[in-house]
Amino acid sequence: MMGELVMRNLLHRPLRTMIGVMAVAVEVALVVLIVGLTSGLLTETAKRIQGIGADLMVQPPAASIFLGFSGSPMPIKIGDKLAQLKYVQAVAPALLQFNSTGGVEVIYGIDRESFRAVSGGFVFLKGRDMQGPDDLLVDDWAAKAKNLKVGETYNLLNHDWHVVGIVDHGKGARLFVPITTLQVLVGAHDKASIFLLKCTRPEHTEDVTAEIRPVLPGYTVRPLKDFLSLMTSTNIPGLETFIHAMIGLAISIGLLVIFLTMYTTIIERTRDIGVLKSLGANRGFIVRALLTESATLCMFGIAAGIGLSYAVRAAFLAGFPTLSILITPEWVLRAGGIALAGAILGASYPAWVASRKDPVEALSYD
Repeated sequence: MMGELVMRNLLHRPLRTMIGVMAVAVEVALVVLIVGLTSGLLTETAKRIQGIGADLMVQPPAASIFLGFSGSPMPIKIGDKLAQLKYVQAVAPALLQFNSTGGVEVIYGIDRESFRAVSGGFVFLKGRDMQGPDDLLVDDWAAKAKNLKVGETYNLLNHDWHVVGIVDHGKGARLFVPITTLQVLVGAHDKASIFLLKCTRPEHTEDVTAEIRPVLPGYTVRPLKDFLSLMTSTNIPGLETFIHAMIGLAISIGLLVIFLTMYTTIIERTRDIGVLKSLGANRGFIVRALLTESATLCMFGIAAGIGLSYAVRAAFLAGFPTLSILITPEWVLRAGGIALAGAILGASYPAWVASRKDPVEALSYD
């Protein structure tokens, strides 16, 4: 009986029910996509850095895990000191430059030979390696997003580069240029943002780290295998607050729409509530009926929200191939639970009001 009553009530006003479902769907999709976008970008960035193949990374003191904001305060001669340490097989300096023109990206200025010694070299899909001072390597995702082909000219940092090769993604950055040219362009002569170290054996990583600390006191030394665990919202200042604010906004949208939907439902069904009470329905039955209706509407909204999340992700990836949105079952369940809790909360007061209506006054309501 309860199920039939709930479904008939939902179908009585299909447009209003549809608006409620879409509000919950937007709430769920907003939570899933905001978290998916931030976690996807962090995870994908960490995997690309790990994919370089180095064992250690040396940064200046108090350096950020966001490498693009590290600047270039380290003399490149530090690399010579690092290369002399026991168990160090190769050292590759890299100058990182943040670029926001035409999208947010980090450009790696590298020395071809030392970077190959540390990373094992690029996997070329088209073209060749850098040889001239204006050569540019692009990974396959960036080439697709920017529609770049080997032989074309690409303006970057107000400088014309020649696209000489398209490489497989996963080696730190998406754009690679000669470090000497980038140093001149950004005014960082003989400077580097990071040093990438390859140990003679991976198990010597801790020994090399211990050797570096007295040589470069205060400098940040990070094993690249641990980089994925560092790239979380809690380690990024302000990011977790932003996520919580967006989740709070999504909850507010769903709660207010559910509250308005159920409140107007009660006003319209005042006489129906009077009939139910005159037939012996108690307050608990009225409350259960309205909360069940709200929960059912919310479940439809959650299903629609999950579908909307995947549709929006597909649309974003079609327009921005380098974007990463990670949708996980954990956050799908969390978003659904948040929406359901908000729906029950939003319907609680209208349900309480309905349960307290006098049956005689309700029956005389016009």
